[in-house]
Amino acid sequence: MNTEQFAITPRWVICVDAENRVLENHAVIVNADKIAAVVPWPEAQSRYHGIQVIDLPEQALMPGLINAHTHMAMNLLRGFADDLPLMTWLSEHIWPAEGQHVNREFVADGTRLAIAESVRGGVTCFNDMYFFPDTIAETAKEMGIRASVGLIALDFPTVWAQNADEYLSKGRELYNDLQGQSMITTMIAPHAPYTVSEEPLRKIAAMRDSLGVGVHIHVHETAVEVQQFLEQHGIRPLARLAEVGLLDDQLAAVHMTQLIDTEIEQLAQTGSHVLHCPESNLKLASGIAPIARLLDASVNVAIGTDGAASNNDLDMLGEIRSAAFTGKNAAENAASLPAEQLIRMATINGAKALGIDEQTGSIEAGKQADLATIDFNRIELQPVYNPVAQIVYSANRYDVSNVWIAGSQLLSAGNFTRYPEQALIDKARQWGERIQSTRITG
Repeated sequence: MNTEQFAITPRWVICVDAENRVLENHAVIVNADKIAAVVPWPEAQSRYHGIQVIDLPEQALMPGLINAHTHMAMNLLRGFADDLPLMTWLSEHIWPAEGQHVNREFVADGTRLAIAESVRGGVTCFNDMYFFPDTIAETAKEMGIRASVGLIALDFPTVWAQNADEYLSKGRELYNDLQGQSMITTMIAPHAPYTVSEEPLRKIAAMRDSLGVGVHIHVHETAVEVQQFLEQHGIRPLARLAEVGLLDDQLAAVHMTQLIDTEIEQLAQTGSHVLHCPESNLKLASGIAPIARLLDASVNVAIGTDGAASNNDLDMLGEIRSAAFTGKNAAENAASLPAEQLIRMATINGAKALGIDEQTGSIEAGKQADLATIDFNRIELQPVYNPVAQIVYSANRYDVSNVWIAGSQLLSAGNFTRYPEQALIDKARQWGERIQSTRITG
């Protein structure tokens, strides 16, 4: 943990607070891992003497981005199976490859690669769903990033567990092991209603109540999925979640491209959260979530990238822009999803969905110092009339200059401060060669 006190003095502070304030000529004072104050620079000079000042002219300081849904270790399957519909991609390519290659080493190496990519793009927290969640937690702690780790569940055997009861037993054990970790939280993460049957979902509802954690699950990702579930069970997948007691304010439902009006009303009434992954949905031709309608109904919507095997990157700034364009187009309204709302979806809304909005997601005194800066001193970002709109519609992840997580600086002037970049690249190449060679000879 960083025990120093320092001041960051950008041109703009994008607070993402209740008033959506954008402040100029202000300083953000960081004390150890927390934001101590957000004050005008002249006041900071009079109140804080002898502290380090990080002066960032022509830069914007904003809360770190929160990737609300991803599968980090799948970075090692980036580009492995492209241009395929979802179920073909999963059943004929991804699941067989995972069966051959996924082990603790795969998860650790893939997660390290993904964390470095994420931090370079301004991400300070991710919500994961993948095998060996204990290894994901260890790797996140090792690399100094905030994480929500999914306690995964499926009906069928995998390298992590043999049946639903073993998944839940191992999940409860990991939950207990992670108590007291300041930067690692958990959510129960059943894969989807079509891969986790009714009885295990009822057990998950009971486990959620006993542990007091949220539930993170893929729901209504494609029209085919919804139709098949309806034909097999006589109800839609979201109705199954309601039936077993999972449709409430602890539910974080991923994708949700297929929603009818009554379901949007249900989500609003129950306080459920939607985790929107526009680029993965576009690439897999899964559909476009009705984000404007959800927001109009006061449903909390956050943004995630999904995994790099289906996106094919973890670029949250790119994801924000895709969410803007697809959302406006689906609503047939250019005024819907304004820039300020999109920034909230990638920061404080994600924190709310993960149950950590009291700790992070905005720049306010008392919150964790999870921060990122955008360098506007670039040709592609000039001139600047509205810094928030410029971030949403013009900036890209290579404009991210600095990142702090819990007050520790992990990216400085675009360079990692503690990650061995070339070693990560070399390890990824080794995995690529191993996976490709197996695919050619298998």
